[in-house]
This record gives sequence, structure tokens and C-alpha cells, in this order.
Amino acid sequence: MSEEINNREFRKKVIADLIRQLHEGKSVEEVKGQFAAAFEGVSAEEIAAAEQALIEGGLPVEEVQRLCDVHAAVFEGSIEEIHRPADPSDIPGHPVNTLKRENRAIERLTLHIKNLLSKLPESEPEVLLSLERLFEIDKHYLKKENLIFPFMEQYGITAPPKVMWGVDDEIRSELKAAYEGAKSDGAAQHADKIGAVLKKIEDMIFKEENIMLPMLLETLTVDEWKKIANESAEFGYCLISSVPTWDPASEKGLEKAKSTHEQGSIKLPTGSFTLEELAAVLDTLPVDVTFVDKNDEVKYFSQSKERIFPRTTAVLGRKVVNCHPPASAHIVTKIVEDLKSGKKDHEDFWIKLGDKYILIRYFAVRDKEGNYLGVLEVTQDIAPIQGITGEKRLLSE
Repeated sequence: MSEEINNREFRKKVIADLIRQLHEGKSVEEVKGQFAAAFEGVSAEEIAAAEQALIEGGLPVEEVQRLCDVHAAVFEGSIEEIHRPADPSDIPGHPVNTLKRENRAIERLTLHIKNLLSKLPESEPEVLLSLERLFEIDKHYLKKENLIFPFMEQYGITAPPKVMWGVDDEIRSELKAAYEGAKSDGAAQHADKIGAVLKKIEDMIFKEENIMLPMLLETLTVDEWKKIANESAEFGYCLISSVPTWDPASEKGLEKAKSTHEQGSIKLPTGSFTLEELAAVLDTLPVDVTFVDKNDEVKYFSQSKERIFPRTTAVLGRKVVNCHPPASAHIVTKIVEDLKSGKKDHEDFWIKLGDKYILIRYFAVRDKEGNYLGVLEVTQDIAPIQGITGEKRLLSE
């Protein structure tokens, strides 16, 4: 056992050292040679541990993220295959099955676009249409970031989600830039950019299926997979349809647990609600409300009919900074710090989102003695309000 542990620690150090060498400018081929000489095979968990060690050792997430495509090429083909008697990939409706179905659809579309690029300029219109279809990849990444990453974080797997989310955002940005460039200047002028982002998408598929999924399959319970499956429809599906409902044997246990919630009266200083009434009132408010407690963990969100940003129960208990892309994490941290310290009592932002004009407000929540309890986020589409003129004193017919 001690030999196995020592071997594992040795491998972690070697993997970390290889990534550092790449960071310092060594070529992929040089590192590949060292890797082949040092390893016969390496597990997904060891790759994750190496990234974790680098970040905990002070290497910024952005640096690991920048190396992500390079070290994916190094590790590709070297990750040991993990066999299971009952492969969730074969279970219709299981999140692993759905994720892989989406990946196969993404691969078919990227291959189609590559073929079209070889037929320019005749294929110009179809290239643009296919790139537009590829924007559906956002649904795939949103499910990963909002449903899967929270569970990884709960189990202490924090580095891979940060790195992956950063690369997801790079793909979104580069895909948009490639499409807009092709639309304005012609696809031929931007064929290299299109090809580069297609390669990055394919590399991400490899990372999902050979690094992320093996870790998840070793860690998550059936009930946790069921929660992911139940809430996936909130985000929609990428390039696939007809995702069946997955019905594991433990589903009855989940329903039983739900039914045990207290249904009694909730007494407040100015009145009381039943649990059903309070939930309905909060969901009826013409705003989205999210509460983050004093420990910076998401405790509650409302479910209004016109929700602006997606939320699922997987976010509950998650550190609020992990609910945002790495690129904006420092802004979230600063907002919370200012509200917690008393430097500010609120902070407002407003952004354009299609035909919506979104006002996002953050309020410090304090008790009667001024002790900090958390942050309340209130989000609302104010475009209809801005359109109000004159007065209205009569009932609508």
C-alpha cells in the first residue's frame, strides 16, 4: 500500500512538472517524450490532482487554463480506460448518456463544417448556417457549469471545473468572433479561426469524457445523477431531441424525501405563511431573487415564470464565486467583500440582453443589530417599465 501511495505521489509531481515545463515554453513533442518515458498509463483523477496541486501552489487558474489545450494533447491516449459492468452511457436519459449524445452530435457538426471549409466559396452560405447551429453548444456548457460543476465542488474537486469553465468561455468567445468575421468578410478570410475553434471544441469533448466523466462516475450517487437529469431540461439540449426520463430504482426514495418537508406555518414579525403560500408569493414577485448567506453559499432562489438567468437546485450550498465564470470571479468577490464589510449597502449593474434591459441589484442583508447575514440578488427586466408614459387610473378591460 505504501508503495502504491508513493507511486501516486510521484506521478502527481511528474504530471505537475510536465505542465510547468509547457508553461515555461517547452514544445509539446518534448514533453510527450518525457511523458511516454515516465508512464505506462495515468488515471483521470491523477490529472485532476495535478491541476489542483498547481493551483493550490499559486499558479493562477488562467495559466492552467492557457495550457489546457496543450496538455490535453500530451495526455490524450494515455488515460486508462475505466470499465464498468453497467455503463451509464448506455442508459437512455442518464446525464452521462445525454452528454455523450450531445458530444456525438457536436462532433458530426464540426466534421461537417470542416468539409464545408474545403469547398469554399461555394459552401459559404452553408458554413454560416452550420456555425449558427453550433451556437447550441452553449446549452451543453451551461448544463455542465450549473449542474455538474456544483457536485464536483462539493466533493472537493475544484480545479478542473475552474479550468474547464474558462476554456468554455474561450470557445464561446472565439466561436462568436469566427462567425461574425465570416459573416462580414467571408468564411475564407476566417477559415483558420474557424478551424482553431473547432479543434478547441473537439479537445473539450475529450476532456469531458476522459477526465471529467470518470471522476464523476467514481464519485456521484444515483440520487445526485437523478437531480442532474431532472434539471437538465431547464437549459435545453444541444443538437439532440427526445431525451427520455431516466427512472432509477432510487427515484421512490427521492420522492419520499421530498414529501417529508415540513408543511406547517412560518411565523414572521408581521404575519405568517404556510410553506406553500410563501413559495408561491416569492415566485410571483416580478423579479428573480437569490439569497447568499454569510458563508457565501447560495441558500435560496425564486422561480418566477420569466426567469432571466437559469438556476437549478444544484446551485444550493455552492460558493457564490463558483457560480460565475472565472473571468468575473474577482468582481463577485469584491461585491461580497464590500457588502460584508459595510463599505457598501448595495451595488447595481445593468446590461442589454437582446430586447431585454436587465437591472441586477445586490443588497447587504443585516439583522436589527447590523450583523451581516448575507447578500440578496434581485434581477429584473426593466425594459417594459422604461416604456411607461403618462398615467393609468382605470382598470384594463
